[in-house]
Amino acid sequence: MNRDLEKWVEECAAQARPDRVVWIDGSEAEQSALIEEAVAEGVFARMNEQTHPNCFYHRSNPTDVARTEHLTFICAPTKDDTGPTNNWMSPEDAKAKIWPLYKDAMRGRNMYVIPYVMGPLGSPISKVGVEITDSRYVVANMRIMTRIGTAALEQLGESTDYCKGFHSLGDLSPDRRFIAHFPETRTIWSIGSGYGGNALLGKKCYALRIASVMARDQGWLAEHMLIVGIENPKGEVTYIAAAFPSACGKTNLAMLIPPDSMPGYKVWTVGDDIAWMKFGPDGRLYAINPENGFFGVAPGTSMKTNRNALLSTQKNSIFTNVALTDDGQPWWEGIGYDAPGPLTDWKGNRWESGSAEKAAHPNSRFTAPARQCPSISKEWETPNGVPISAIFFGGRRARTAPLIYESFDWKHGVFVGASMASETTAAATGAVGVVRRDPMAMLPFCGYNMGDYWAHWLRMGEKSDKVPKIFHVNWFRTGADGKFLWPGFGENLRPIVWALERTQGKGAAVETPIGFVPTPEALHTESLDVSPAALEELLSVDPEDWQAELAGQAEFFATFGDRLPPEIQRQHDNLKKRFAH
Repeated sequence: MNRDLEKWVEECAAQARPDRVVWIDGSEAEQSALIEEAVAEGVFARMNEQTHPNCFYHRSNPTDVARTEHLTFICAPTKDDTGPTNNWMSPEDAKAKIWPLYKDAMRGRNMYVIPYVMGPLGSPISKVGVEITDSRYVVANMRIMTRIGTAALEQLGESTDYCKGFHSLGDLSPDRRFIAHFPETRTIWSIGSGYGGNALLGKKCYALRIASVMARDQGWLAEHMLIVGIENPKGEVTYIAAAFPSACGKTNLAMLIPPDSMPGYKVWTVGDDIAWMKFGPDGRLYAINPENGFFGVAPGTSMKTNRNALLSTQKNSIFTNVALTDDGQPWWEGIGYDAPGPLTDWKGNRWESGSAEKAAHPNSRFTAPARQCPSISKEWETPNGVPISAIFFGGRRARTAPLIYESFDWKHGVFVGASMASETTAAATGAVGVVRRDPMAMLPFCGYNMGDYWAHWLRMGEKSDKVPKIFHVNWFRTGADGKFLWPGFGENLRPIVWALERTQGKGAAVETPIGFVPTPEALHTESLDVSPAALEELLSVDPEDWQAELAGQAEFFATFGDRLPPEIQRQHDNLKKRFAH
């Protein structure tokens, strides 16, 4: 047994005082016993065994249904190390304020010790973590989302190189709810929440906030990115990574189904949310999916919008805060068909069609094993990862950004990612069109000063002459009538194919102040239901639109003061000059 791990578990147990300490081994027998206990306690309810075999339903506390960004802290030595985009709490203050909340927090409960691996077992890119929790819901979800148990302990051995996560439900009071990250010691404390993003500490907490600091220190990248392989009609597979803010088509692209008008193309899912990337001996950037499952938003997921995601949830899955039919099947708004009758809503109340209340919480979730995805790549667990040829950034912009453009080089591509923004929708905020900066889609997840993060990206580009090309996409451009100009969904493959052609020195393009934009003919527009005028507007770069964008970029970059890399400022100045000519 790892003595450092034993000592830490003893320390946590002495503070939380559980009735029993249970080390998770990952076996089927253990899982069955845990599930039975959780069902008996009402933590889980069995679902319809005919339609959803081995699936379980969980209803969380109504005050605990989403990530709590305002209660999430980076506990670095100085506020400047944390940067203007994170909440900061000094390690000393965190220990004084948060540690006492664990006092006797697990009395009457079991304390589960979950050793887990982020990434394929044995991968040189994988990392080990250990989460301590008093939540059976967390244990069951971590089993799906990571590789847990004895195999993780074997990979750790006697090493002290692991992430320590201490989680307790506490009393679920929002007044005593904190998620604290200590980058220097690779430690996470979470108390007062049972929600996935706050309680499944391998996910955003470790895989992004802590791992981004590890990546900076060790010379790799931990990114909020999907990974997919695009197979062409010749059977050749090219891998890409892509970062989009929420509501910008990330999960759809991760499991994209090519349109009938593009026969012979296939899209293979490697990961839907997070990518860890390191340079290989050949100088190429290789990526693994550190997760073992999908923790997806249910509302809006249907056979039309994301067939592969929905099919992934048909067995061995957990549903959180969706609605339930009387025969134990899940239902949510946007599932693609009307409710079959009265439901039990996410709060446990009876719900009927026409109700002003949502049947499923807008952030209700499914947790499903990645191996069940119909489009899962045969390379998704390859230890060395898959070689990335192109990186895509994107946001929701009604006007400014064209459908797709290519950066001039790596440094310019880092600037494109750093200046990334998305416009809010009415469904999300009640205010339409508010531009929110979300660099590399990492704004809530970068575990240190984002100015230093961009500097790290720039240094990564100096490591090899085989770095991926960088592109920006925007599926959400609208016309004068406010309607989308691009059909989206499977048709998004067309501009991606153009981008892959660009990585091979092909694909016609026009140079603009913002980068290389494809010619209309280069988008393989056969059988595409988009008018020539709409296509021209989709690919246009309007200098007037970009004046407001330049001002917004300048305002955002100014918040980083002297931590802004000079190269990012230089790229911004050069963009202004190109528009001035």
